[in-house]
Amino acid sequence: MPKRGEKNTVRRSFQRARDVRPRRITGRERPVEIIEGAFPAYVGRQERTAFQLMRKSIAEGHAVFLTLSGAMTPAGLHQSCLIPLLERGVIDCITTTGANLYHDAHRIIGHRIREIDPNAGDLHLRLARIIRIYDLGFYEETLLETDKLFSALLQKPAFQKRMTTSELHYLLGREMLALERALGVKEPSLLSTAYRCGVPIFVGAVQHHCFSTLKKKMAVWILGGGVPKNYTLQGEPLLDQILGVPTHGFDIDVQFCVDPVDNGALSSCPAGEGHTWGKVSAESVASGSVYVHADVTAVFPWLTYALLSDKKMKKKPLRLVDARSDARARLLREVTRRREQLAPTMTYRLPRA
Repeated sequence: MPKRGEKNTVRRSFQRARDVRPRRITGRERPVEIIEGAFPAYVGRQERTAFQLMRKSIAEGHAVFLTLSGAMTPAGLHQSCLIPLLERGVIDCITTTGANLYHDAHRIIGHRIREIDPNAGDLHLRLARIIRIYDLGFYEETLLETDKLFSALLQKPAFQKRMTTSELHYLLGREMLALERALGVKEPSLLSTAYRCGVPIFVGAVQHHCFSTLKKKMAVWILGGGVPKNYTLQGEPLLDQILGVPTHGFDIDVQFCVDPVDNGALSSCPAGEGHTWGKVSAESVASGSVYVHADVTAVFPWLTYALLSDKKMKKKPLRLVDARSDARARLLREVTRRREQLAPTMTYRLPRA
């Protein structure tokens, strides 16, 4: 049983907590005022906390890492949210899936992704050669022509060498930008925008871990979960526990995901669990983390609007893709050397009974 003094301490702390009194909506409020005054509890409060942490990571100049999983480019989330955030200098690094970058190219070469009824009948759609992603659809030839596009690009001389995934997507972004300009495309792709803004894109590769040694506070915005989430967070334990490079984990952790937090899945694991791996800092667990149990497409556009409606919500781009300095090259060589030194000693030992 708690002692009387402990009980009084808890009560005093509770009395200082924010009172739940949402303000009346009149239709004249700014987006920030709506979020601060009309999202009092449940998923709404999670969304409010996420917005506050996202705004803090921008205002304090954190290096913002964004992970993107699920079919987000077919749904157009990159056009409505990510590209505006990139162009405002908010996002410094992206980890996503190859599918998101591939499907993004459909529109560039003149194909369309249309809204369809998810219950219309897949047998009929198959006969019509229409491919479905839940409530989105496109013709089968869309894939065939996109395959031809990337096959042609990858046969160019610049791609005939070994490279990291960030280098690959940097070169693809350069090619896509040239193609968009030649075709007069008004809505750019995520690849070409990242190239213009100097933002590296990684697809499930450990090479991006060298960015975890940035001499800045770091924030991670996780849209969905999956491989992009894991590879972005995995850099901290790799550097600190395996290679002996001191790190402290991400300072701010914001995630939007529909998965329940009770099933042991990596996609839904909260920051506290990640802290046990060294992925996020203790400060993040205490006051810099939120898990928003909601569909990304339902909440992220609103938060993007609220952020970008404030002209102060911008920062100087880090242009990490340009950070190919001698210092970074030396760091990469040092990390490689340490890994080679540790390799012979990294044998598994059975625990004592």
